[in-house]
Amino acid sequence: MGQTPAVRRIGLLGGTFDPIHYGHLVIAEEVRATLALSEVVFIPAGQPPHKPSRPVTPAEHRLAMLRLAIASNPAFSLCEIEIERPGPSYTVDTLRLLRERWGSQPVSLAFILGADSLAEFTSWYNAAGVLAQLDCLVAVGRPGYRPPQELVTALEERLPGIRERLRVVNAPYLSISASDLRRRVAERRPIKYQTPESVEAYIAQHQLYRESVPREPAEGRSSDVQDAHAS
Repeated sequence: MGQTPAVRRIGLLGGTFDPIHYGHLVIAEEVRATLALSEVVFIPAGQPPHKPSRPVTPAEHRLAMLRLAIASNPAFSLCEIEIERPGPSYTVDTLRLLRERWGSQPVSLAFILGADSLAEFTSWYNAAGVLAQLDCLVAVGRPGYRPPQELVTALEERLPGIRERLRVVNAPYLSISASDLRRRVAERRPIKYQTPESVEAYIAQHQLYRESVPREPAEGRSSDVQDAHAS
């Protein structure tokens, strides 16, 4: 009798990553260590369905920056599944395609989102279909954060089963957002120590984010984690 294949415990971290920064990386590593995950897969979005009006940096640049940022961590990997397919990137479709890609290999999927986005989860496109494909939904918050009990109760009423799948992970609080980094570059202000030096150098080399952009609502440290996966 052959041995039962070991289950791959995989964390999934989605977003535009425009650009990737230390806030993303800290969250990914904290969740990996806390939940004893085998790996964390970064999934950059193609065209975010809820941001049709804001131009997103071409995928080739966002992918290159991601590769540079995660190169030193063997537990981090990159998946281009949402870049490869046209149209809006919906999480329910991504999860289905990933499970098809991995085939019969047993996997346990943990989807990572910011704690401040937890209340919006039930408004995602086919939220029930997303939840059905997950082993756990990970809400990341600042140290000491716990979701209010009334929020969890309301989520469970709208989406039965979410309570038992929900995991809360507290991570070091880094008040860094991609929108602020883009603005700082446009204003010729430093971004050193907010993103890896390799990413900073890439941005300078390719002259990304140099043109001024209209001020948009700041992406919070947590919401920036999954800014491509809303309804």
